[in-house]
Amino acid sequence: MMSTAYLQCIEERCGRIQDPKQDAFQCSSCGGLLEVKYHFPAFDSEALRKEWHQRRLSGEPEDRSGVWRFRELIPFTEPRARIVSLSEGSTPLVGTRRAGWWTGPVHLTVKHQGSNPTGSFKDLGMTACITRAACRGVRRVACASTGNTSASMAAYAARVGIQALLFVPRGQISAAKLAQALDFGALVVEVGDTFDQAFRLLRDLAPEMGLYLVNSVNPFRIEGQKTIVAELLEQRAWRPPDYIVVPGGNLGNVSAIGKGLRELLDLGFIQKAPRLVVVQAAGANPFYRAVSSSACELIPETKPVTQATAIRIGNPANWKKARRVLEWSKGFVESVTDEEIFEAKRVLAEDGVGCEPASAATVAGIRKLCRAGKIERHADVVAVLTGNQLKDTDAIMRRFQGMESERRLRVEPNLDALRHALRAAVRD
Repeated sequence: MMSTAYLQCIEERCGRIQDPKQDAFQCSSCGGLLEVKYHFPAFDSEALRKEWHQRRLSGEPEDRSGVWRFRELIPFTEPRARIVSLSEGSTPLVGTRRAGWWTGPVHLTVKHQGSNPTGSFKDLGMTACITRAACRGVRRVACASTGNTSASMAAYAARVGIQALLFVPRGQISAAKLAQALDFGALVVEVGDTFDQAFRLLRDLAPEMGLYLVNSVNPFRIEGQKTIVAELLEQRAWRPPDYIVVPGGNLGNVSAIGKGLRELLDLGFIQKAPRLVVVQAAGANPFYRAVSSSACELIPETKPVTQATAIRIGNPANWKKARRVLEWSKGFVESVTDEEIFEAKRVLAEDGVGCEPASAATVAGIRKLCRAGKIERHADVVAVLTGNQLKDTDAIMRRFQGMESERRLRVEPNLDALRHALRAAVRD
């Protein structure tokens, strides 16, 4: 028996099933977000685990992908469809020593998505939705982005020869991420002062221009991103941790991880699910404020402010999916300042683990939650680091301005001056 896919509105009062052959991102009845759902056959979970593991030895492109290796969990393509892949996924699960003690102490490991082809977790979702676009004969794809989505979209669109249009807020995207998108051939449109403005304009324009949206409102993006939990659990011999902690921007990542966990639980691959935790930056934390106050609706932050640019989003599109996931997993949400984020980033670096600032929000959040007694000492915690250390070098260099005397030496080009400077600075 083959799996069959369909789209369904996530709103409880609606729940309308949509035609999966259409390229809709919102319910045609109530305007709610859509979710890809499946009629799965009865899996032999043990046999399929062995099959997934065996595929790691294969040379086939689908099997080298940490997304399509788990293709039984994302059966929305036709059997002989062309898969658009850059061997994404297969990212490391890294243990920590200093960071684990600093946060709790807890048993802390980090799932580092910065090892993906374009340097962020977005590649997991992009291989799925660009594959969907290619199967549908799409000619132009588009996204609004704070950076990582744009780089990923541009790379995967280039791979299959589709034109990519990128809408970014003026002056609010890191130079490294913008350079990636330009290098992969995207058309960059600088518009508005925030991600939310750029995204709203794109959504209004997309139907008129025939643009296929690849932001996380695209339910097929979520399908690719959810495979991170299958890979994570496989790396842990299918023993779930107590907590999985993710940074929160547009909230597609936690929505995807929750969906993946729920399906794996329902299908018998795991016997319990970890609690999910979202950490937002204090200057861009509308989801934290909504959940903390038990509000029925989210009040957007019109001018989000944080140096963690990847999560500088004031009106997260997936907040309802994310709230549903937290309720299901008995999870929670936290908010941390930029200073706390950069302190966590420093501690990770002392363990030899580099990441962009938004990723370090997870570790900062774990420390804060441990101190508040919400995460118990010595808990088994996985922090998802979403982006590579080189994704936002501007932010790193700004933090080290004025620190020449401590971490950066400027020395006259002669041996005596060099000898004197090093004797004063090098540790015994």
